[in-house]
Amino acid sequence: MKHFINLKDIPAKDLRKIIIDAKKRKNLRKKLSTLEVDKGAPLKGKLLIQMFEKSSLRTRLSFYLAIKQLGGGTLTLRSNELHLGQGGESIADTAKILSTYGDGFMLRTDSDKKVENFKKYLSIPVINGLSPSSHPTQVLSDVFTVEEIKKKPISKLNICWIGDSNNVLDSLIAASVKFSFKLSIGCPRKFEPDSKVRNWVKKNKKKIFIYNDPKKAVLNADVIFSDKVISLNDKVNKKKKIQAFKNFKIDKKLMGYANKNCIFLHCLPRGNEVSEDIFLGKKSHVWVQALNRVHVQKSILLYCFGKLR
Repeated sequence: MKHFINLKDIPAKDLRKIIIDAKKRKNLRKKLSTLEVDKGAPLKGKLLIQMFEKSSLRTRLSFYLAIKQLGGGTLTLRSNELHLGQGGESIADTAKILSTYGDGFMLRTDSDKKVENFKKYLSIPVINGLSPSSHPTQVLSDVFTVEEIKKKPISKLNICWIGDSNNVLDSLIAASVKFSFKLSIGCPRKFEPDSKVRNWVKKNKKKIFIYNDPKKAVLNADVIFSDKVISLNDKVNKKKKIQAFKNFKIDKKLMGYANKNCIFLHCLPRGNEVSEDIFLGKKSHVWVQALNRVHVQKSILLYCFGKLR
């Protein structure tokens, strides 16, 4: 049994094994319909319990399809429907019940501590579907997408992030260490990654490049990532934050500073951080990026269940 909570804590060789398996599984599904089960049904009889404390579209759909295509089933819960949210039942007791009924647990939450507490008390694998400091399933899938489109290891590419320092960026920084790729970050000074993240990078003898000028950040980039500047539960002055990022919009002019064959990726949903012509243009691969989460999360599930070959 293995957990999938933060890319920082997972060996690089295991992350690479997940990507290799996902590539094989995607290729094998070319002639299969959406709900047809993979050959051998490796997770037949297994139940994944999902719990959402935050809104979700892609994570919810992709994990549902992932476990179904592996031959298992899923049950989706919302915390406000449980005694955990309304009746004061402890995480320890909730975890005992979840471990009794299910074989794996995926949590999308607004509390990193809650993820760690479930890990402490559950006797089944825990997968972090998103927390304040990490979005590991999204970013590992993004690494897969980059290598699929560019047809080369991500370590040979210049990766750029334009936007806020959030959980997706934290996981992308972790990925830059695990997969040894150059990462340039473009954001206003007040929105740079915090010292804790930077110190972790230094501790691992790696380096990230931070620019307050978006043109310098995207220079020679092969891939540009972005995310919404204003998140759903952002507790900031939204007008001031939007104003701070006004020069960081990804448009045709900014993309012109990147490499000619640079691609654009976005974890979605989008806001005003990217122009319509870029988002819907030939350089954008956001729909393939979203679909690839199914394939990578299948391999993450196999990894957690000890079934990854």
